[in-house]
Amino acid sequence: MNQKAFIFDLDGVIVDTAKYHFLAWQRIANRLGIDFTHEHNEQLKGVSRVRSLDIILGLGNVEASQEDKDKWLAEKNEAYLQYIDRMEADEILEGVVPVLQYLKDNNQKVALGSASKNARPILEKVGILHYFDAIVDGNDVTNAKPDPEVFIRAAQLLGMPSEGAIVFEDSVAGIQAANLAKMVSIGIGDKSVLHEAQYNFNDFTEIDTKFLATLVTT
Repeated sequence: MNQKAFIFDLDGVIVDTAKYHFLAWQRIANRLGIDFTHEHNEQLKGVSRVRSLDIILGLGNVEASQEDKDKWLAEKNEAYLQYIDRMEADEILEGVVPVLQYLKDNNQKVALGSASKNARPILEKVGILHYFDAIVDGNDVTNAKPDPEVFIRAAQLLGMPSEGAIVFEDSVAGIQAANLAKMVSIGIGDKSVLHEAQYNFNDFTEIDTKFLATLVTT
């Protein structure tokens, strides 16, 4: 059997940690008297922590010194880390483990390519770190998706060419990054949003071994 590089994004693909970012931001916002809803949270997707705070402060017309901003940013991160510290295996999204197990059983190379700076501890908490031959996270790259740096580095660590890599992503920027790297792009989520992907699935329960075998052999 051929050997390919399978690269997974983390949040929204393997686990859903977005809810913990929301809760951590909401804790800060509530203390400042700002009503922060799930609808407001949509504005923070793919946005840096610093910019996210500015958006939240803007919702409440709150003026703040840089000292206060730095304090709130640190508090937000601490709250987020407390949430993910309690993560367990039942937070792995449905269908992910069978796919990882199939790849492992068939001697395929597997990597994580994520902007998260907490990727490794999250994989450890949910008990699937052993499936990954390489991890490239927010500590390792300087350019955010849609720049393909994170995926290119992951393929390099696996000793594979970009053309032999397959990427699982749930964001438009991630799909664009995979396409720029000339990798096979697989969108996990709403097809109307991720229409630039070469393949689309609502979640991993729709991905069968026949499809995975096709990816390996083509």
